[in-house]
Amino acid sequence: MKVFTAGQMRELDRLTVELAGVPYATLMETAGARVVEAIVEHYGPVGDRACAVFCGKGNNGGDGAVVARLLWLRGARVAVHLCGAIGEAKGETRANFEAVWGLAASDPRLSLVEGAGDAEAELVVDALLGTGLARPAEGLYAEAIAAIDRARARGAKVISVDIPSGLSSDSDRPIGPHVTADLTVAFTGPKIGNVLPPACYANGRLIVAPIGTPERLLDEAGSRLHLVEEAQVAAWLRLSRRAPDAHKGAVGDVLVIAGSRGKTGAAALASEAALRSGAGLVTVATARSAQPLLVTQAPPEVMTEPLEETDEGAVAEGAAARALELAARRTVLALGPGLSSSDAGTRRFVAQTVGGRTAPLLIDADGLNALSPWGEDLQGSDELPLVITPHPGEMARLTGRRTDEVLADRVGVAREFATTRRVITVLKGSRTLVAAPDGAVYVNPTGNAGMATAGAGDVLTGLTAGLLAQRPGEPLRAVVAAVYLHGLAGEMAAATLGQRALIASDITGHLGAAFVRVGGDEER
Repeated sequence: MKVFTAGQMRELDRLTVELAGVPYATLMETAGARVVEAIVEHYGPVGDRACAVFCGKGNNGGDGAVVARLLWLRGARVAVHLCGAIGEAKGETRANFEAVWGLAASDPRLSLVEGAGDAEAELVVDALLGTGLARPAEGLYAEAIAAIDRARARGAKVISVDIPSGLSSDSDRPIGPHVTADLTVAFTGPKIGNVLPPACYANGRLIVAPIGTPERLLDEAGSRLHLVEEAQVAAWLRLSRRAPDAHKGAVGDVLVIAGSRGKTGAAALASEAALRSGAGLVTVATARSAQPLLVTQAPPEVMTEPLEETDEGAVAEGAAARALELAARRTVLALGPGLSSSDAGTRRFVAQTVGGRTAPLLIDADGLNALSPWGEDLQGSDELPLVITPHPGEMARLTGRRTDEVLADRVGVAREFATTRRVITVLKGSRTLVAAPDGAVYVNPTGNAGMATAGAGDVLTGLTAGLLAQRPGEPLRAVVAAVYLHGLAGEMAAATLGQRALIASDITGHLGAAFVRVGGDEER
């Protein structure tokens, strides 16, 4: 699902009216109807319930006037608070306010007052500012935002129209006072402020509602930012599903190079996740002295191979030839979890292994640290895809930036790295990003704060390698699916255990349920 800027949305609305022949009044009426449908779906029938609709003077307020009228038609008691005067509104927006004013004159269940006011209501609709805001809300609008917040504190459910008022559509950060919604109904497509943190936290549950813009116009709008949808992950699961006569050699053979003395847990977590992903064969190559302990920690289905090690128990430079020999017989190679990167020999081992690869390669954790800063000559390709999965600190080391600089422009940093190095870049964190070599960036909506726990990244490494091994010809789709399913498994684990008690192996334990949730009974 494409994510749009405010400018792109203005152009889409204009083209919908001019080229598709949809009157603007129809777009506004449809938008209001979609909001009311979402309210009823999530909060039940509105008959005889107290509702408040806060409206601005612009198009977002016009949508709100439609919402108010349609709620009233369903039997609700509706109070409309207009920040301004009806005479200050224009076009279809003014016409909708005048319609509400006329209806209110003959029915006490509907009222319209000019001013912010206060709301004693079960349901509060925020239609104040919409997508065009570029500076902090002030005056009557700031007062109305405060009134909405007070109503929510008293227990009202807040529904925002398109985007919570006070947020900028084009920023991932709040620019001033803003509404915190329980439900946001975005029209045509989500905006940056709907999907990227921390602004997205104010959206509550996000619903994207079509209002009549043709798909062709959406495709031509030029957006390179996408929100991952469950449907695209379900499609990948269908394509990668096992044939009835499948055998273990036909569904992916993964080599994980991971672990060192004292750091075998990361290798065990990654290897089990690779198995649970559906890969037919998983082997862990690790430092020789770490192998005996790893055998007791990893599932019995995991095979192990010893590698030459340093005096400190990390994989030595001399092990590169053996590692590449093992990798040559596998579908996918994953490198890094628990490997240690403090020894110069281990860093050279990583560089030689990456440089000599003959299969798709995923690099995480100490594998990334060993390659920091990333060399300009290290490039991925269509024939030998490279996938990296850094957290912001690792991304900072790879690019020579500070961590706060990475966090200030996650999309830009991930996109630049992916395009200049031809590397599929998974920038982990709340709303993990997947940046593709062609410049597209995918925002993952699944996951929760409980996944901020040791080993969660190792689980993602194994899951991603395993899915990639099952369909290596489409690495980007496999990576996007892995990130989504990893987050979903974390959500399902938290639903059972709570976020506080969640640990990395709980994510692995819920992968099967996540596959079935997305893929349906055919995944069974």
